Amino acid sequence: MATGLTTARWTHVALPTGDLDKSIAFYTSLTPLVVVERFKDADGESVWLSNDKQVETPFVLVLVSFNKDKGNQQGLLHPFAHLGIEVPAREDVDALADRARELGCLHWEPRQMPDPIGYICALKDPDGNVVEISHDQRVFDTVREKWGSH
Repeated sequence: MATGLTTARWTHVALPTGDLDKSIAFYTSLTPLVVVERFKDADGESVWLSNDKQVETPFVLVLVSFNKDKGNQQGLLHPFAHLGIEVPAREDVDALADRARELGCLHWEPRQMPDPIGYICALKDPDGNVVEISHDQRVFDTVREKWGSH
């Protein structure tokens, strides 16, 4: 099968989960990620999550639930290790923090940090992995400025 890939590139991060459905619900309701594909075999299940319709620079969060580990928390990203998601407005950080607080999964309260960190909060997924939500961290803009916007 031919591929459109013309150079080596970073395509995904894979994390284990003890409850795939609970993790899918977390990521699709508290982050901009949507389900791209879902797989199942004799060893377990997995899902690929990405930004909706991200075709030019696809990057995927792979969540894997092995049958032998079902029901057990599998978190690896803590206490500081984290996935980072940048949002366009400071109010977006506050709104997600409010929702996460209500759901009992807020890990860091919103706070203004020194440059280049910006305004951040963090959530904990069902496995205890930390997901940082940031505004004005400028990771997206910095990379696009450095290497062009296309």
